Amino acid sequence: MIELFTIDARIRAFAKLGNIMGLAADSISSGDTGFAREFPALNKALERAVYHNPWFTLPNIAFALNAWSDALTEQSLREWLKNYKVDSLYSRVSRVAVIMAGNIPLVGFHDFLCVLIKGHRFIGKLSSDDNVILPAIADVLTRIEPGFMPMIRFTDGKITDFDAIIATGSNNTARYFEYYFAKYPHIIRRNRNGVAVLSGNENEEELLKLGADICSYFGLGCRNVSKVFIPEDFKPEKLFTAIEPYKDILGMHNKYMNNYSYHRSVFLLNSIPHLDNGVFILTESTQYSSPIPVLYYEFYNTIESVKEKLGKDEEYIQCIANKVFTIKNTVRFGETQHPGLGDYADGIDTLKFLIEL
Repeated sequence: MIELFTIDARIRAFAKLGNIMGLAADSISSGDTGFAREFPALNKALERAVYHNPWFTLPNIAFALNAWSDALTEQSLREWLKNYKVDSLYSRVSRVAVIMAGNIPLVGFHDFLCVLIKGHRFIGKLSSDDNVILPAIADVLTRIEPGFMPMIRFTDGKITDFDAIIATGSNNTARYFEYYFAKYPHIIRRNRNGVAVLSGNENEEELLKLGADICSYFGLGCRNVSKVFIPEDFKPEKLFTAIEPYKDILGMHNKYMNNYSYHRSVFLLNSIPHLDNGVFILTESTQYSSPIPVLYYEFYNTIESVKEKLGKDEEYIQCIANKVFTIKNTVRFGETQHPGLGDYADGIDTLKFLIEL
């Protein structure tokens, strides 16, 4: 039992961090050199991340920073925390190891936030694909609030000396995690995908918002829409309207287009029916997890039949973009990559888990 600096101090520190993340995003968009002078280490880390991982383009990094800047307001943080008991000055402090994915920039930031806002010690095992930005963000946080210094540690090697673990990976690695960490309190996350359900009455603005859900981060995020349910009388090629604004961005990215060329060849060689607009492939499938740059679609008879199917397949689904119905994990078009602080990955309440340690 040790004394922690207050929850108010932690909230204010993260709110200040959110403001700085917004300034970082703005500097990327505007080329503002003032940010580089004030936060040289963070600015260099953002530049280095682009060369370290070609999928992390500056616009994608700015998108992630902006999303977190929008979420980390003092009001949002207090609203999120009001239903949790995290304000005790004296509390059991656990060492929480977090094994992070690396598919999109700052994909593990929510776990980082949850561990530290509760007052636990964070031990981060970063993916080799995303091991540049978060340590630089953590340095800024400790400058804002030095009380976080002894609470943050990153490691490249084997994780040791921990009390609980949060691990995110593929379905295969999740089985390994379940076995290896069975004796510890744990959250183990697996592959999930975003889906969308169209009524057929969407206007062009709504389809363009769906395009952001599909194409942001090149479709690499677990919240990106990888499959769309469409009515039987809906023409699948209409989905290209959603993707159209992203054609140039996708078409100029070498790694993305290498994936496109490969999958296009597979579809052609195997005579798989598909639609192709030069950067994106549409094909009918009952599966959820489509490869880059493929979007699956599936026809449905009634909205109720879709809701029933999504309920049965809940374990494969991270979020559902639509304007027709509201069930668990539904969001509006254009919001899949703007989760709120209480939108937990895989539907598991991370903060509740941490409070109960």
